[in-house]
Amino acid sequence: MVILLTGGCGFIGSAVIRYLIKYTEHSVINVDCMTYAASKEAVTQVSTCDRYRHENININNTLELDKIFEKYHPDAVMHLAAESHVDRSIEKPEKFIETNILGTYNLLECSRKYWEKLNKSKKIFKFHHISTDEVFGHLDINDKPFTRQSPYNPRSPYSASKASSDHLVRAWRDTYGLPTFITNTANNYGPWHFPEKLIPLITLNAIHGKELPVYGDGTNIRDWLFVEDHAEALVKAIEYGEPGDTYTIGARQPRTNLQVVEAICDILDEIQPTPEGARRQLIRYVADRPGHDFRYEIDPTYAEQKLGWKAKHNFEAGIRKTIQWYLDNRMWWQKILDQRCADQRLGETN
Repeated sequence: MVILLTGGCGFIGSAVIRYLIKYTEHSVINVDCMTYAASKEAVTQVSTCDRYRHENININNTLELDKIFEKYHPDAVMHLAAESHVDRSIEKPEKFIETNILGTYNLLECSRKYWEKLNKSKKIFKFHHISTDEVFGHLDINDKPFTRQSPYNPRSPYSASKASSDHLVRAWRDTYGLPTFITNTANNYGPWHFPEKLIPLITLNAIHGKELPVYGDGTNIRDWLFVEDHAEALVKAIEYGEPGDTYTIGARQPRTNLQVVEAICDILDEIQPTPEGARRQLIRYVADRPGHDFRYEIDPTYAEQKLGWKAKHNFEAGIRKTIQWYLDNRMWWQKILDQRCADQRLGETN
């Protein structure tokens, strides 16, 4: 299978590419225009493989997208390219509208035009849209986790833009017959995560002995999924997913933000103790994010059954691997901090 994958130099996209090249025989065309959060280093280990190509193209450049379809003749599209940082969407939402909504529309149209001209391979073509659990809004403490049938209730510019793109993907199936399906996932963490997100930010601040900012009182709950487990699930989805279906992907690992921060502190204290003492003393509560959703949690039962997949890492194992990766790869993240001053929690845009 030849897969056109957008956003392949991003955090999740690069994990999918590494998995595809290492564990499958599929070929990958990585369409990524290299925004601030993209990293060529994240795909270095596969860059010389003859089943991998990178095309530096923006998904809003439809002329170049059309050329990519004609050049490589993909059997499937995996759409991961997106602006994803909630704080940035609150500060400057226009980029999220441009990329997540307009970009998805343009990719759908290019895919539709290409698909309509196919002959025998038309029956196997799939368009896989990778989305988020944030489109469902938030849960109260006693609510059941999100499922594929949960109603939409986005509450931030980011989640609204992703909800919009989900609706476009479904509309292109219902209106034009384009064989699309969607996966919605929990919060991802792991290697190569851009340093402004919660887990890498807290990890790097703790390594440097800096304050550890926690929104509000730290009781907001997120469901955590190790990125390599998610990558495996997404590959299973493109192989076995059915057009018209929706799969909610998670690992049943909810934690409060404070629990996450405390776990990072405790593991670092064990691995790399400091004379200053326990890192928990660096925790500082800061003004809450506007419209901060209280809780996300996913029920992955349907995806597990239909895709033959289940997350391998619990949170304790995954976070330990993640912290060790950041300790072992200081050159990568230090360059980002030096160049972009990305060690701020509130999504500064340069």
